[in-house]
Amino acid sequence: MTECKQRFPFRLGTTSYIIPDDILPNIHYLKDKVDDVELVLFESDEISNLPSAQDIRELQAIGREYDLTYSIHLPLDVYLGHPDERVRERSVGKCLLVIELTSVLSPSAYVMHGEAGEGVDVNGFSDRERHMFRESMLSSIDLLLARTSAAPEEFALETLNYPFAIVDPVVRQFGLSVTLDIGHLELYGFPVGEHLQRYLPLARVMHMHGIRDGRDHTGLQHMRPETLDMVMRALQDHPDPRRVFTMEIFSEKSFLASCERMQDYRTDSDPSGSGGLEGS
Repeated sequence: MTECKQRFPFRLGTTSYIIPDDILPNIHYLKDKVDDVELVLFESDEISNLPSAQDIRELQAIGREYDLTYSIHLPLDVYLGHPDERVRERSVGKCLLVIELTSVLSPSAYVMHGEAGEGVDVNGFSDRERHMFRESMLSSIDLLLARTSAAPEEFALETLNYPFAIVDPVVRQFGLSVTLDIGHLELYGFPVGEHLQRYLPLARVMHMHGIRDGRDHTGLQHMRPETLDMVMRALQDHPDPRRVFTMEIFSEKSFLASCERMQDYRTDSDPSGSGGLEGS
């Protein structure tokens, strides 16, 4: 396959669900292909994919041998912006369980969602409800940070389907990082350029995926070329070797096609460092 590991001015990665198997087989498949793997973890009464202590030790060993880091996607079924304090406390508890389990991996970031409840669309909120949502988020993050030794900047709040300006005060107040999900911005019609300008300095993680037939999380070959060019130019103009560029996709076919697409931007093959952006 085409080479993607250690070829960019950031840590290029993908998710822990590229081949149809558990986390560890995926890590073994990806360890010599990418710089970072986003561990997509969940824990519920019905199903859990949390690694065992032995799994964690193996992940550590693989990371050391292959210069592989791990970003942790905190569970999706947590509602840090829920109006009910009890729901928020349970949500924080779920996050803390994953943080405690994975802290020995020295994660590159903890990716987190700001959700108000299962199936709740923040876009439909009144001004008062948006204020309550933001206050609930502030309360949850305050509680989370009080109960963990992880630094605030290790937590990267993700851009979702609502205007990120709603939770911008949460990021600023606590000194959080941002997961700039370019696929979400494109899908929901938010201006990518404006978000790059405002949030790239805070973007510990980039989520990159294409849109096809109205569905996101497809391969990078389905991203609009002008959008991918814009992102890559911004990343090359503002390099950060710690930043994670996650191709947030979930199949081997999409992974291989995305790696192929990224060859246009490899800086190691172009002495000028312009990669595939020259003349664009």
